[in-house]
Amino acid sequence: MVFKLLRTARPAAAETKASAAAAVVAVHGAGRAAWSPRDTASLTRTGFVGNPVGFRCVKMIAEAAAAVPVTVQDAARRYELHPLAALLERPNPGQGRAALFEALFGQLLLTGDGYLEAAGETVEGLPAELHVLRSDRMNVVPGADGWPVAYEYKVGAKKHRFDMSAGTPVLHIRNFHPQDDHYGMSPMQAAAVAVDVHNAAATWTKALLDNAARPSGAIVYKGADGAGQLGADQYGRLRDELESNYVGARNAGRPMLLEGGLDWKPMGFSPADMEFHKTKEAAGREIALAFGVPPMLMGFPGDNTYSNYQEANRAFYRLTVLPLIGKTLAAINGWLPERFGPELKLQMDLDNIPALAAEREALWRRVSDADFLTQAEKRALLGLPPVAEDG
Repeated sequence: MVFKLLRTARPAAAETKASAAAAVVAVHGAGRAAWSPRDTASLTRTGFVGNPVGFRCVKMIAEAAAAVPVTVQDAARRYELHPLAALLERPNPGQGRAALFEALFGQLLLTGDGYLEAAGETVEGLPAELHVLRSDRMNVVPGADGWPVAYEYKVGAKKHRFDMSAGTPVLHIRNFHPQDDHYGMSPMQAAAVAVDVHNAAATWTKALLDNAARPSGAIVYKGADGAGQLGADQYGRLRDELESNYVGARNAGRPMLLEGGLDWKPMGFSPADMEFHKTKEAAGREIALAFGVPPMLMGFPGDNTYSNYQEANRAFYRLTVLPLIGKTLAAINGWLPERFGPELKLQMDLDNIPALAAEREALWRRVSDADFLTQAEKRALLGLPPVAEDG
């Protein structure tokens, strides 16, 4: 009967995949280890919704990247007022710029793919709204040459098709995946084993607390006549009394009352049990490593990889946040500004990032002291237009 239940449960789990073409890793452990499924929905549920380290890593990166100011400029000047800047500041009625980019970066981190839709049209023929589409609901429809000819967005039984032959209503941003031509690889996939270990350690700790925060002991029965076996009724009554009166956190420290012939033998923690919490910390560091978040910023105790918090925060921006923004803006620059003007581009305003203030100040000082550079060369090194802004 148990074997039959297992066989009927497996097809139902496979049907929960959001994309038929998404990569699925089948892990065969021969009964030695039970790994969670590797599809997008399962990874998001176990690694983000159900894991505090994965949740914090995604939130830290997405919020930090969304908070970086973005400017609109061309070869001549940087614009303070522009239709493209206005669209980014209020992309749709339900979101502002930070919320839109946070959702986009979050999708990239969790699934490896990000989809941005240009919806509606103004009287000038420009996009009226921008929306981030859920990656787990999107399917790539490849053409005969292998390139996407359409995207299908499926919600329940309803499906909407974005035809790419009639323009580019959807922008697909994806992380590098060495074994998939159409979908990206998320850091959550690389951290999946560490997530399972971390979650298993949390479950073990919870079970330990439910059992009075101590390892199980043994009740040894020695009868008066030397017999060491209880009757069936005696065994059942003893088990029920233990479960109702001595198990659980509310019964922690409660003295045990034993009848004649029963002796309680407590079992202490083994050295492996005492080191179990270090396994959980190591798994947490591996999750942070997969996402590119310095462990010091996650608050792991005893982590001295960086000399101070400021250096760790600067490394976090330089090695994780800025590359993510740069790749995303490069993709948007090839998709959105072409509708507003071929020379327009979105660019990060590095001078308004507090974590990089010391670096930018040193750069400005070096550039301003370089007498052999012209003003145009200095402005180019600082990422500014070659002439002064006029609005």
